[in-house]
Amino acid sequence: MATVIIGGGIIGASIAHYLSNPSSSSNALQDHEIHVIESSAHLFSGASGYAAGFVAKDWFAPALAPLGKLSYELHKQLAAEYDGNRRWGYMTGTALSLDVNPSSTNGGTGYDWLRDGSSRALAASGTKDVELETPEWLTKQKGGRVEVISDEDTVGQVDPLRLCHFLHETTTSQGVQWHHPAQVVSVTTDPTTNLIRSVTVLNSENQTEYTIACRNLVICAGPWTSLVYKTLFPSASATDRPHISSLAGYSLLIRSPRHSLLHEHDQYKGKSHAVFTTLPEDDGGFSPEIFSREGAEIYIAGLNSTEIPLPTRAEGSKSIMDEQQMAKLRKVAVQFLGKLAENEETVNEDDLEVLREGLCFRPVSSTGLPIVSRVRDELLGDKISVKSDHTAVGREIGGVFIATGHGPWGISQSLGTGKVIADMVDGIEPAVDVSGLSL
Repeated sequence: MATVIIGGGIIGASIAHYLSNPSSSSNALQDHEIHVIESSAHLFSGASGYAAGFVAKDWFAPALAPLGKLSYELHKQLAAEYDGNRRWGYMTGTALSLDVNPSSTNGGTGYDWLRDGSSRALAASGTKDVELETPEWLTKQKGGRVEVISDEDTVGQVDPLRLCHFLHETTTSQGVQWHHPAQVVSVTTDPTTNLIRSVTVLNSENQTEYTIACRNLVICAGPWTSLVYKTLFPSASATDRPHISSLAGYSLLIRSPRHSLLHEHDQYKGKSHAVFTTLPEDDGGFSPEIFSREGAEIYIAGLNSTEIPLPTRAEGSKSIMDEQQMAKLRKVAVQFLGKLAENEETVNEDDLEVLREGLCFRPVSSTGLPIVSRVRDELLGDKISVKSDHTAVGREIGGVFIATGHGPWGISQSLGTGKVIADMVDGIEPAVDVSGLSL
């Protein structure tokens, strides 16, 4: 019995990891085939490769809190087991709030920031009474106030692209088959039982089709999930489909002479810093997020939009980047990372090296919470069934599963989501309660 995973980003890679890892997956199902179907020609060319990589333990709404905590612990565990600091830049860190807007008001919980465009630092549980260490790479702001908003060992950092490549390599070594560029174009059911029997896959390079027999189908196609669901289950009512929109975000990867490997290793003891701030309306009105990453890199983002059309495939984002928006982000980078003038009141020199510019699309659900769920029969439309299939293992296995809508928390919640969906596919009780994240 095979499992087909639609979507080869960090969520799909995490699901494949926990399904194929002998120490993580159910012994009864270790031998079944796992296929990952990814539409992009280049793996991890979307948000999974271009996101910030900030991970948090306790910045989440109540329904999401168990998954957030589990995922944070799995990030630590995976890094300890596979030398994550060296291989994908895993670092523990400190989160800081930089207030440069005297008229701003703190408040908001959970995912309010996602809806109103404010800083996701509002999701933190408040100011911490701990010793403040402002990183040297952060330019002093006139009238600015910096506060620590994370407890010890509650936030961290990874390089998501390197983590994705690690997951790809390890799953491939465990026999997982990756298909790209490819897409699932139809689902075939057994005419007698209506249970899913196979999927038809289109190879996007040579336009040939082939069939993969499967009993489990996992849809984790990020902001493309709604389109995939509608294509495969066209008779499902509009109200029963997952409603996923896209949140586009610009980013820069930078080097600064004020943040060297020596700073990283000696001054900060291998720990990262995350800085969240919000600009006044007359300065742009958005909420920059700045992260130091392993290798003396600094990542800046926060300039988001819901208006940019979603490209057909992730790599298409390069051709639709708006240079004016990127220039706006570069200006903000100089404001917060540039060299301070002698009067220490203005930034008069741009000595930053831009390593990479990026635009990626994150999946956002209509509730602001991700969907991590097995899909009930009645939500799939006519003639499709995922009802109990009790096999020799004595458990309910097989069906359709969805994992998407994580917004900017996809990297942070990736491993926990992978573990929970793997548990569901294996037919065992998920590691944590995700009942509040159902479709």
